[in-house]
Amino acid sequence: MFAPYLLDSWIVASLVALASGCAGFFVVVRRASFAAHALPMAAFPGAAAAALFGVGQVYGVTAAAFGGVGLLVWLKQRQRSDAATALVLVALLALGALFLSLSGRYADAVYALLFGQIFGAGAADVLPALALALLVPLVLLAGFRPLVLSALSPDLALVRGIQTGRVDMLFLAVLALAAGMALPVTGALLVFSLMIGPAGAACALARGPFAALALSVALALGLIWSALALSYLTDWPAGFFTGTLAAVLYVGARLIRR
Repeated sequence: MFAPYLLDSWIVASLVALASGCAGFFVVVRRASFAAHALPMAAFPGAAAAALFGVGQVYGVTAAAFGGVGLLVWLKQRQRSDAATALVLVALLALGALFLSLSGRYADAVYALLFGQIFGAGAADVLPALALALLVPLVLLAGFRPLVLSALSPDLALVRGIQTGRVDMLFLAVLALAAGMALPVTGALLVFSLMIGPAGAACALARGPFAALALSVALALGLIWSALALSYLTDWPAGFFTGTLAAVLYVGARLIRR
């Protein structure tokens, strides 16, 4: 389980959990679970296009995730319904499936991008993950007060001169980075579980925002480490354990709270 050839997988997974746990706290506070689920869907065709054109996956994922931010903002400004937004995301998934089919690596690539393949991480994945793992918490912590205040009391935020539109854009951009970084680990369909499960449990247990943020990061690290260990021992997919343990973690926290 701790063999040298698996060291990169453990490092990348830990960096992903660090950024996801931090971003997940703001996702829960700002009630942005739909965005946390939608952005990985938008990033999926970018990863598929990267496989088709032979460029680095991190670049394709990041570019597509930022495109998803623009799409979500446009749909919100146009006041489109959730059904319209969902149909656009389904179309993006279909586009990603087309790119993978044209690349000639359809079956394996679909499985890896949808459900994750953390044990396939290598040394080349460590540096991009490290850069994003540092950037995501730093930006979110720098904007901690406006991000939280605009979510809990929008009127008070406006009185204090906080431009909520810019805050939303900043948050979605950082969330896109976190989603793009976590996509190769947990896959597009389960990436949001690493954000929502630990953060939701932390907000249910902690008594203050900073305590909840720290607990969210700690729970995300424990979650991904447990998922990797169980996956190695059982030979079952790590994505399965990530999603299942996230749900168990949240339900357990709510029961303790009650």
